[in-house]
Amino acid sequence: MKRLALPLIAVALAWAQPSLAQQEFTPAEIKRILGHGPWPMPANADPSNRVSGKADAIALGEILFFDTRLSGNGQVACATCHMPEHGWSDGKKTAQGISTVDRNTPGLFNVRLNRWFGWDGGSDSLMGSAVRPWLDARETGASPALVAKTLRDDEALACRYRKVFGAIDSDDNSMMANAAKAIAAFQETLVTSRTPFDAFRDALAAGRTDPAYPDAAKRGLKIFVGKGDCQLCHFGPTFTNGEFHDTGITQFIAPGKVDNGRFGGIRFLRESQFNLLGQFNDDKSGANAVATRHVESTHRNWGEFKVPTLRNLDATAPYMHNGSLATLRDVVKHYSEVSPDRVHSDGEALIRPLRLSDQEIDDLVAFLRTLSVAADNKPFVRRHDARSCEP
Repeated sequence: MKRLALPLIAVALAWAQPSLAQQEFTPAEIKRILGHGPWPMPANADPSNRVSGKADAIALGEILFFDTRLSGNGQVACATCHMPEHGWSDGKKTAQGISTVDRNTPGLFNVRLNRWFGWDGGSDSLMGSAVRPWLDARETGASPALVAKTLRDDEALACRYRKVFGAIDSDDNSMMANAAKAIAAFQETLVTSRTPFDAFRDALAAGRTDPAYPDAAKRGLKIFVGKGDCQLCHFGPTFTNGEFHDTGITQFIAPGKVDNGRFGGIRFLRESQFNLLGQFNDDKSGANAVATRHVESTHRNWGEFKVPTLRNLDATAPYMHNGSLATLRDVVKHYSEVSPDRVHSDGEALIRPLRLSDQEIDDLVAFLRTLSVAADNKPFVRRHDARSCEP
């Protein structure tokens, strides 16, 4: 019996020992790491969009997303700037629609989880964010009349529209808003896969080790949740607080031309008839419009830009609102050396130079790379025929 008891005791002691990963992180660091999951997050229907999650709407939205006819020159579609192989971004410094735009194209993965949309938060719903490029002469240069006419005149599109919305609308703005809701339903399906970080995080939560997770990534993660305090802005399963900050990147676009960021975005949002305060919000209780109702442009918003998600960021270079940083290492180096004098924070003081060594920069980049998987960025296989009204 004694000989049998000894192995059992050894097993019990081994089970009681913290994992190697748990020994490498403090309890406070572990708590922060666990807060970045689990992934994926639950998919909830968008109350502002009555066709959110509906298969026919997703099919119509996919077709419209790739349709160049919904542009002023007949050559630009949503997919012109939002390419699947670039994480639904475009790999360019700034977007190129009908003409050159001032800002970098954000990726669309996990966009359904956003509260504000665009670098300046100029839209408060996915529908509004789909409308905005249509009304921008530099992006697609469309109009409500053009979008509505395209839907009415194409037999297959008109058929699909009726299947989703019941009837063809006589009002062009309503037609455009509904087309944007279909595109929003499609965009809601763009969700990133589980990553090496997610496997490591879940193992840590279960008290296990993950031998596949690189040592450099673990060191970088320790910096991310510790010395770097990166989770102050990049927190939760989406690795973003969804808000806006001045990061010390120049606001100048050209001599005498400045991008005012969130300051202008709030004004654009409040003036838009396609915001959640308007008639196209399908949540008639108005509960989802509270933030829009109360947001106001203040001086502190000048030059603030949205904190992007860090998921799948390996595919969306170059970085920052103006595409000025070419690589992830450039981004980490920027935050290592940024001067607080270049940042207006109105007392927040969130941005400070991290003063990282070259090794620490490499380790932090190694961690950031574990938030991406190559499989997410394959060419998209279109599932629906624009020439047909069939499923």
